[in-house]
Amino acid sequence: MFNFNRKSKQPDYKTMDDRDLVQLAKKDKEAFGEIYERYLTKIYNYIYYRTSNQQDAEDLTAKVFYRALSHIENYVDKGVPFQAWLYRIAHNLVANFHRDKSRRKIIPLDDYVAHTLKSDAPDIQAETSEQKASLMEAIHRLPADRQQLILLKFIEQKSNAEIGEIMERTEGAIKSLYHRTLMALRDEIELQQLTLKSDQPKNREKKQG
Repeated sequence: MFNFNRKSKQPDYKTMDDRDLVQLAKKDKEAFGEIYERYLTKIYNYIYYRTSNQQDAEDLTAKVFYRALSHIENYVDKGVPFQAWLYRIAHNLVANFHRDKSRRKIIPLDDYVAHTLKSDAPDIQAETSEQKASLMEAIHRLPADRQQLILLKFIEQKSNAEIGEIMERTEGAIKSLYHRTLMALRDEIELQQLTLKSDQPKNREKKQG
């Protein structure tokens, strides 16, 4: 005999790809819960490195997933990875956050990021604390889009194609921006080193005086 009262087997959300999971999440909150767990750390890290404040990062991360949950019924799969949609929401919320607070858009990268940059970017050396500090200062002076590129490239370890999807640019445009960013960082660091050397005689004169 058939058992019509037997509950259907719950799908295994953890083994699903994003596309199937998103379709279920439009009506199933448990499926959205898996999306939350899958991308919580990545979205939080992305926001944290653009705010430098744990509380702000936690608040904005919560808003990202609240907004995603509120609008997921209207999400349309256009062949772009679902995570790009989440990153775009995060980017817009962070931009609004800085605008509302009248703060300069920076990515406060720490020593971990400097170490990553050292191993991935051939024109950047950050072996000493002084060099790391110089690198951080140079990055902070970059335009917001270049800071975002560095964050996605070295923190999130995204490919140029994935970064293009998130920043809504072609892969070729990302490659070009990446190259210009490295050149700009190199020039900034060289300028800082020249400035430091020119200031050293002045400091000696002050000490002697």
